[in-house]
Amino acid sequence: MLPCPMPRLYWHAPFAAGLMALAFGLTSHGVWASPSKHSPRHATSAAAHANASPSTAANGRGKSRGKKKGAVANSPVTAGAYASNESAMAWADQLAERQGLERSWVRHAVGQAQKIPAITQLVMPPASPAAKNWRAYRARFIEPVRIQAGLRFWQAHAATLARAEQTFGVPAEIIVGIIGVETIYGQHTGNFRVIDALATLAFDFPAQHPRAAERQAYFASELGQYLQLAQRNGWDPLRMKGSYAGAMGWPQFMPGSWAQFAIDFDGDGRIDLYNSTADVIGSVANYFKAFNWKPGMPTHYPVQFDPTRLNMDALMVPDILPTFSVSSFTAKGAVLEVEAMQHTGPLALIELLNGDAPPSYVAGTENFYAITRYNWSSYYAMAVIELGQEIKAARQR
Repeated sequence: MLPCPMPRLYWHAPFAAGLMALAFGLTSHGVWASPSKHSPRHATSAAAHANASPSTAANGRGKSRGKKKGAVANSPVTAGAYASNESAMAWADQLAERQGLERSWVRHAVGQAQKIPAITQLVMPPASPAAKNWRAYRARFIEPVRIQAGLRFWQAHAATLARAEQTFGVPAEIIVGIIGVETIYGQHTGNFRVIDALATLAFDFPAQHPRAAERQAYFASELGQYLQLAQRNGWDPLRMKGSYAGAMGWPQFMPGSWAQFAIDFDGDGRIDLYNSTADVIGSVANYFKAFNWKPGMPTHYPVQFDPTRLNMDALMVPDILPTFSVSSFTAKGAVLEVEAMQHTGPLALIELLNGDAPPSYVAGTENFYAITRYNWSSYYAMAVIELGQEIKAARQR
């Protein structure tokens, strides 16, 4: 759950997620896009908004607790273990002392982590970013395969989704949209060992990245969180699979988000975001509740403009942060429909570029902003919303 402050997304994502991010010059949680002024905490994965054709990895269905489904087609090329890296092993010693972990266990785990050169390339900004294009981006997510998978997921887990909506106030279609965009309902959860991904970015983050120091510190923190999770939950830290940024499970939570927001929603005494769909659903809903989801509030409204009063510069200054009252918003030239005119909270003008075609605009509410705390891309948020809406409509037909 970019990447944060990082800025989903910055680090909320599976490996090939990066391919789409590169294609559109976007990033979840800010791995390589220009940072939003209002970026979320390092919520989940590093490129979740770009889950176009992710690689296969550890995969779960329902409550099965056996061997993970999902074949590992190709193991990433590695460049040596960190056991020979003095800085990495010193870091392991410091973590063990600071967190009260067994020193030999931490040293073994960190020492067995492998550097993966491809990851250091995936987190770099593209040399020639492509023009952002909402219509093309939307087509990657709002398509028959994902809609049908979402419909099956909703039908199979309708009672759990209803319970989550009642408990947390987050609509089922938003939860379903998130899981569909992130991993196509557990089909693509990542092909990298989590410890390899996090160690590579903690100890060998590319120095030429414009935010290298901040990013490296973030991933070192996430590596520490991951090792604490592994010890607390009895995981083998060398076996867990995830995205190239270290995001895990169906909702692609980074370790810090797993520790803070993941919940045991099936009541079996443990949290499993790979194999328990109830835990996945409850954890996504709990995440949004933590980021101030407002039950019953729309995510956005249609908006048009009055050219005679339009002050586009003023409307765009706050970016995606809801700032304007309805009266202030309309005074600057925005034209809202009747329902939106009754809105009592702040609004933001959301701009979605369409390549060479005119941009698309909506008036975003605090709930739209809440979705961007999962992954700070507005394109991602709209994809989540519209995928959920399409699946809901298909279910009602």
